[in-house]
Amino acid sequence: MKVKLRNPDQVREVPGPAPVFRVLEQLGINPETVLVIHESTLVTKDHVLPDDAEVEVRPVISGGAGPAKCHRCGAPAVMEVARHRAAYCGEHFVEHVRTQVREAISRYGMLSYDDRVLVAVSGGKDSLALWDVLLDMGYRADGLYLGLGIGTYSSRSEALVRQFAARRGATLHAVELAEEYGFDIPAATSAVTRSSCGVCGLSKRYVFNRVALEHGYDVMATGHNLDDEAATLMGNVLRWQTPFLARQSPCLPAQEGAAGRLAKKVKPLYRLGEREMAAYCVITGLEYVVEECPMVGGNTVLRYKDALNAIEQGSPGTPARSRSARPCSAARCCRQPSGTPRPRTPAR
Repeated sequence: MKVKLRNPDQVREVPGPAPVFRVLEQLGINPETVLVIHESTLVTKDHVLPDDAEVEVRPVISGGAGPAKCHRCGAPAVMEVARHRAAYCGEHFVEHVRTQVREAISRYGMLSYDDRVLVAVSGGKDSLALWDVLLDMGYRADGLYLGLGIGTYSSRSEALVRQFAARRGATLHAVELAEEYGFDIPAATSAVTRSSCGVCGLSKRYVFNRVALEHGYDVMATGHNLDDEAATLMGNVLRWQTPFLARQSPCLPAQEGAAGRLAKKVKPLYRLGEREMAAYCVITGLEYVVEECPMVGGNTVLRYKDALNAIEQGSPGTPARSRSARPCSAARCCRQPSGTPRPRTPAR
């Protein structure tokens, strides 16, 4: 069979028929860090691939395992989530994602249906999925895209964000760093001693806050997921960054400070891992930038995620516990969601 690997792109030949987990073993790939796609459908580790199969192994970051049948309806599962000890068909996996977002919003009082919400969208899986979920749940959510000037990577990202906004009939604000502030990320990185990710992060935080305040938004929402939060927490603990630990939260209220006013910031995806968000995009047909940013090399958070992946493989749910987002049973998460949301549009 032909197996297409991503980041970097390559094609490998693997003898078949063989179950997915055997194919990944031969390729030396941790199954907790990838999605396996056969005939445009996600397949689980026990799915047997024929000898003439053409398969895509798409990297994400996180983990999952479980039974091969959907725990809700008994249909063949397309996604497993180890920390919930559950597997899902496509329809019920989408509902699982929405339930986790609803639980996060309810637990921290992140949003109300009267709020005007500005979602920071980059063209990646997390931010586009978050915008999609909030729109489906009935929130007044607009998007903000920040052009970083990173060559074709930024061009591709912007095109996908605009495509999504047009398809959903949603409002999109677009800001180009070079046009608005006279610099882009490559130029700024070469002029200072900070890493490219450090420069990018500072620029994003400033612009996101400024646009939210100038346009009268009540809440700024970002696509930071469970793995992002757990890796950041791990890094802050290892470096004894006590001030950073004190202000790391899924919900930061609006405040006035020496640097000026800060808009309320929320992270509704903090209960969902990267692997779950990538699967959501595949199942719902959301096209996103799969490739990593070309300037991300040396990012320490990625190393922390690799370490957490290794722990997750043997101890599912570790990142969730580290973020105080305790893993809950599938019955509680998926059958008895908290809060009373507005009626949602049907899953596409």
